[in-house]
Amino acid sequence: MLKVAQIWGRVQGKLFGCLEQCLDTKLSPKQQRLVAILEIIRIEEHVPSGFGQRMGRPRRDRRALARAFVVKAFYNLPQTNLLIEMLRADATLRAICGWRDLSELPDESTFSRAFEEFATSKLCDRVHAALVKEHVSEHLVGHISRDATAIEAREKPVKKAPKPVMSKRRPGRPKKGEVVAKSPEPPKRLPRQLEQDPREALAELPTACDVGAKRNSKGHTTFWIGYKMHLDVSDAGLPITAVTTSASLHDSQVAIPMEKLTAQRVTSLYTLMDAAYDAKLIEQCCQSHGHVPIIDRKRRSGDKPHWDPATVQRFKERTVVERANSRLKDHFGGRHLRVRGHAKAHSHLMFGLVVLFADQLLQLVT
Repeated sequence: MLKVAQIWGRVQGKLFGCLEQCLDTKLSPKQQRLVAILEIIRIEEHVPSGFGQRMGRPRRDRRALARAFVVKAFYNLPQTNLLIEMLRADATLRAICGWRDLSELPDESTFSRAFEEFATSKLCDRVHAALVKEHVSEHLVGHISRDATAIEAREKPVKKAPKPVMSKRRPGRPKKGEVVAKSPEPPKRLPRQLEQDPREALAELPTACDVGAKRNSKGHTTFWIGYKMHLDVSDAGLPITAVTTSASLHDSQVAIPMEKLTAQRVTSLYTLMDAAYDAKLIEQCCQSHGHVPIIDRKRRSGDKPHWDPATVQRFKERTVVERANSRLKDHFGGRHLRVRGHAKAHSHLMFGLVVLFADQLLQLVT
């Protein structure tokens, strides 16, 4: 947090004054917050400038476009054309992104091509990993809370492949010498994930848009079309690992690779999960990385296992991931998914996630 305090002091003491002097206008509190978030993220350092092109029409500077998409997530804008209208009307906001004159502002098609490039190159994944390394990796994290949230999309869900149909036979005891063909057992994913590299395991997970179902807090099953975002969040509210999958994928199928990725990024003590992650192999994976798993058990036979008061208090810390999911969806674009395809959907969510990370850092400091 010392680095963030130094950044905030530099931004508040020098950068605001220099910007107001150059722009000849006073920054609003919202704009000051945006400038501080951009200074923490520094997304332009991860984008090639585009200069040095030898052939063809000169490309628009992708660094300013990347900052503009951060602005879109910060202002929770549902569509890119609304972002362009805001940039056209607000010279201060345009200058913060990096365009000195209105004539330099690209059109909507250029924004669309740039966003596709950012999605393909996984720009925000690299930015998020750099933020975690700079601000969290050197600190001991007490609790990692894991959960998934529904992400609704405006695209047609893919059709699932039909299950293989076995030849029917008459019910009852088989005849003497008759061999009854059994349906092949599908390979189990969790045992294989224990031996796999986390990125190899994530590459095998389904990512297409489909139909998901989840039971809400009132016990009713709700359905949605789109994706599911899985988050590992520290007890300070900072997202450490983020994965986007198909909506139909069960939460437990992502737990082991996420546990391995989070262990590579930070040092933590406890892993908190709800009953969807109640599996022996997930618990075994946590223990192999030196973490203490606290998992809400399912009711199988008899009553649920009894927890001591200290464990009960620790499990209450898991609400931090629910608050992170809520902030991502309510304030940083998680409810406004207007792009199609997993790569673009994940990139859209990750722009909101890096803004959430920087905003949470500022909340901790200020």
